Amino acid sequence: MSDRALVIGGTRFIGRHTVSEFLEAGYEVSLFNRGEHENPFSEDERVERVEGDRTEEAELRRAGIELSPDVVVDCVAYAPRDVHAATDVFADADAYVYVSSAAAYVDRVPKRESGTPLRECPVEAATDDSSETYGQRKAEGDRAVASAADRGVNAMSVRPPVVYGPHDYTGRFDYWVDRVDAHDRVVVPGDGTNVQHLAYVADIASAIRTVAEAGRPGAAYNVGDGHAPPLGELIESIAAACGTDVATVFASRRELGTVGLSPESFPLYRSYPTLLTTGRLRSLGWEPTPREAALSETVAERRSATGDGRAEGPGREVEERLIDVLGTVA
Repeated sequence: MSDRALVIGGTRFIGRHTVSEFLEAGYEVSLFNRGEHENPFSEDERVERVEGDRTEEAELRRAGIELSPDVVVDCVAYAPRDVHAATDVFADADAYVYVSSAAAYVDRVPKRESGTPLRECPVEAATDDSSETYGQRKAEGDRAVASAADRGVNAMSVRPPVVYGPHDYTGRFDYWVDRVDAHDRVVVPGDGTNVQHLAYVADIASAIRTVAEAGRPGAAYNVGDGHAPPLGELIESIAAACGTDVATVFASRRELGTVGLSPESFPLYRSYPTLLTTGRLRSLGWEPTPREAALSETVAERRSATGDGRAEGPGREVEERLIDVLGTVA
C-alpha cells in the first residue's frame, strides 16, 4: 500500500506542483481545501479531495480522521494559529512540512537557516492578514513548527523566496516574460544590478518531498535557484529562453519619477538584495533545476496560458513614454 500525502491547498501553483511531485513518487494524494479554485486533478483517480476550511480546526481534525495521512504538506498556512492547529491535529503523521517564506527573515545577506534572525511577530501582526505582516506571520509559523518538534512532532519547514514557473497566478515573473517576448526595448529599474533570489516552483515541490522524507524535526530549509542573477542578467536569460533580442533601458528613480513610476513599480525589484544559502537542503540530496530548463518551461507555459501577467507592472504606454523621454536626453 502506498503512503498517503495530504496537501492542504493543492490546486494552485506551489500546491499543484507539490501534488504532481508526490504522485510521481508513488504516493496516493489527498487535497483539503474549500473548493474555491478549479481542481486540476479532478479526473485523476489517485487524488482524493476533501472539502473544508483549514482555518476551522474542527474541519481540519475531521480531515485528519478521515484520511490518516502519512505526510502533511501545509501550503496555505498564513496565520500562526493555522500552524499551531495543524501540528496538533497531525502530530502523529510521519512528517508535517510547513511552506514558510524567505520573508520570515530580517534583511541580511545572505539569509541562513542558522544565524539569520526571524522577524518578530507581535499579537496584532499575528492576527492581521495584510501583505505588510506576511513575513512576520510566516516567521511565527516557523516558531510554531519548532515548538511542535520540541513536543515530538516531526514538523519541518521550507523557506522559498519569490517563486516562478508554470501556473503562476501572481503575474510577477510573467510581466518580464511578456515584455521580453513582445518588445525589443524594455525599461529596467535602476542599473539592473539589484538581486532578488528566486525559486523555480518545481524545485520547491521536490524540496518539500525531500524534507518530508529526510528532513530533521524542527529544522527549516531554504529553497532557491542555483544562481541568483541581478535583474538585468535575468532579463537577458528570459530573452534567450524566448529566442528574442531585447535592449534594456535602465532608468533611475528620478527618471522613473518623470512618468509617475518608481523602481518598486516593477515586479521583482527590491532595493535590498535577497540571497539565500541552500546548503542544508542540498545536504539531503536535493538539487535545483538548471536555470535554462526552468526558464524554458516557464516561457512555454506562459505562451500557452490565457492570463495576463502584464497587469502586475507598469503599462506599456507609460513605459514607451519613458523610453522616448530618455532617448531625447541621451
